[in-house]
Amino acid sequence: MNLAASTRIETLDDDFHANPHRYYHRWREQGPVLRIHAPSGVVSWLVVGYAEARAALRDPRLHKSADGIEELFRQKYPAAPANAPLANLDHNMANSDSPQHIRLRKLVNKAFTHRAIAELRPHIEETTQSLLDEMAEHDEVDLLAAFVLPLPVRMICDMLGVPRSDVPGFEQWARELFQVVGDERAEAFRELRSYLRGLVTRKRAHPGVDLLSKLIHARDNGDSLSEVELLDMAVMLLVSGHGTTVDLLTTGSLALLRDDSLSHTLRANPSALPAAVDEFLRFDGPIHFSTIRYTAEPILIGDTEIPAGEFVHIAVAAANHDPAIFPEPDRLDIGRDAGQHLGFGHGAHFCVGAPLARMEATVAFSALLQRFPNLRLACPYSDLAWHNNFGFATLIELPVRLGRTEAPRRAPVEPVPEASAPER
Repeated sequence: MNLAASTRIETLDDDFHANPHRYYHRWREQGPVLRIHAPSGVVSWLVVGYAEARAALRDPRLHKSADGIEELFRQKYPAAPANAPLANLDHNMANSDSPQHIRLRKLVNKAFTHRAIAELRPHIEETTQSLLDEMAEHDEVDLLAAFVLPLPVRMICDMLGVPRSDVPGFEQWARELFQVVGDERAEAFRELRSYLRGLVTRKRAHPGVDLLSKLIHARDNGDSLSEVELLDMAVMLLVSGHGTTVDLLTTGSLALLRDDSLSHTLRANPSALPAAVDEFLRFDGPIHFSTIRYTAEPILIGDTEIPAGEFVHIAVAAANHDPAIFPEPDRLDIGRDAGQHLGFGHGAHFCVGAPLARMEATVAFSALLQRFPNLRLACPYSDLAWHNNFGFATLIELPVRLGRTEAPRRAPVEPVPEASAPER
């Protein structure tokens, strides 16, 4: 039994996001499980070892119920403000346990099968080329605003049936949700939920073939989706459905911009892109910590017993740099077998949108590399500014120069078989 882990509490300092792996390496030397004190004041347990993280992600004794998390938070932190994040969780499938989770996920799964995602590929390619055409009109652009954010936002909006005329508003909400905190972020959520409430009303009266219409139809035919569940599900799909891909495209683009040899290799061999996407996810994935879980009974993870009534996070980014699984983990190597990474989670809450994220990234990187072979950062890497949230960090902007030589548009790359893709 690891008694040290139960007594010592590590603090997440302000510089954590500047170099999180410095913390992970130090913590891993102490053991695979530890306690941390977050800037919000919440103390939780953190799993950093790969084997322990993989086991924890599939352990049903680590609960995710929004009601359970809210109740435990109020018990442990009764003086916390009424609008504290852990006191106001959405009731969606990411914050639910079985059988509720199984019921909610079943309603969404059909929209994210490999066949359904494969049918989206021509539309993804068309949207990608349209965005690159707009970029080509400039010498310098913010790659986030011009390409990285619009592509996944447009895809998930199309899947849910958001009218094209409303998509620019979603792009603005997406920026605010991932790059601001406090009242501004709360206001963006209120605006998003208000819009979706109206969209649900319109689609109930005039349903289409989109995912949101199908969810409404399932509810109205007695599948027990409450009004709150329906709205929370729509919010989750829109936010999660693009957020992971935005960060994957961001970190992957940064890797390409910082390593000319990597760009050259993938430009010459596009068939290596799916493996490269997996390595991008392992090396610097979109999420550092999983969404929060809690214990309802004592649980042994590794050789550490976590008591009942405790919050637990799983540091998937730390697990993905565990040298016991990935030799030289701090080296980006697209030749390694990175298929075991936990960037999309593992177990029952494996990311339902993973196949879509993989396809969008493969198409986007292939087109970007071929269209703009001289793409370069427009500022020193050290000048890039990041916005930090608990669990993940997002780039505020990514200025790039397109270069004077633009490669001609090419025919779409032939699809490469995707690895079976796994909600965190």
